Amino acid sequence: MIQIKKQLLLEPTEHKFENFGVFNPAAIEVDGKIHVFYRACSAGNFSTIGYARLQDYQRLAERKEAPFLIPHHEYESQGMEDPRIVDIEGTYYLTYTAYDGGNALGALATSKDLKQFDKQGIITLQMSYKDFQQCVECIEGVSEKYLRFVKLFFERGGSEAGQKLLIWDKDVMFFPKKIKGKLAFLHRIYPDIQVVYCNDIKELNDAFWRDYLFNIKAHTVLESKMHFEASYLGGGCPPIETPEGWLLIYHGVEDTQQGYIYHAGAALLELEDPTKEIGRLPVPLFSPDQEWEQSGVVKNVVFPTGAVVQDGQLHIYYGAADEKIGVASMDLRELINEILKNSIKKL
Repeated sequence: MIQIKKQLLLEPTEHKFENFGVFNPAAIEVDGKIHVFYRACSAGNFSTIGYARLQDYQRLAERKEAPFLIPHHEYESQGMEDPRIVDIEGTYYLTYTAYDGGNALGALATSKDLKQFDKQGIITLQMSYKDFQQCVECIEGVSEKYLRFVKLFFERGGSEAGQKLLIWDKDVMFFPKKIKGKLAFLHRIYPDIQVVYCNDIKELNDAFWRDYLFNIKAHTVLESKMHFEASYLGGGCPPIETPEGWLLIYHGVEDTQQGYIYHAGAALLELEDPTKEIGRLPVPLFSPDQEWEQSGVVKNVVFPTGAVVQDGQLHIYYGAADEKIGVASMDLRELINEILKNSIKKL
């Protein structure tokens, strides 16, 4: 049994840009300081990126009273959501979901100093629901869940909207180092987690993505397998390199009579090929069991998006009920050993 300590870290303030909710934070430690970039939500579900610096993993040292990053482009006109961040060879890659009121797509901003970020635009698939449906129907062995979201969309929005709006592609997070000389990032085209490799983000054009989609099975990292992720799963914190493999903290969604419950899960992936799963926990790493995780804008949600390792302790920063930010702490070695008990080879 993994011993986990939870603590409420940040709550909404009276400032207009974050008076509706603060949640789903990116976190990174640089020179002994933990920087937190979080989704700050105002009334009307308009999101910007807020900033806080921690004195240690759980105590606040500084918090800006205005947004750190705000939308500037049409593709993010209704919000910048759910950031993640890593350092790759001296460049900080901050990914987020860009929302324009209908489309939710993965976007990237880069920085050399964590102060000035340059937006690089959308880096994920941009394909209409109709075109996506036609592609997926041609692929052998792909889960019918890939079309379930499309069918639901057509039922609600109709075929005209299906021609215009784009398939959602979210939960983008880079690996903190290149894999076989290439940039690598995870993303989620519902319902699974997939991986992308490229030499440069400029390669990610329409032709790249069409070829990628026709080979999506080969790019799939995790599929739903456990009861707590039976509905779907998605990326959480950027992968953490360990001697045993990439530690991936992700979210799994369970459909219950009380509605969806979002859990945190944990898996290990091979270092040279993250599509090869070493093992994963058969039960949630943690679930919404605190009042501030069970009650909020969206009930029963823990949504991990940032992690820091200090002195053998893993600190996971997560959104709670789409309203607040918590931190869950545990022994890293204990967690890895528990995952290895449930390795693919042993099972």
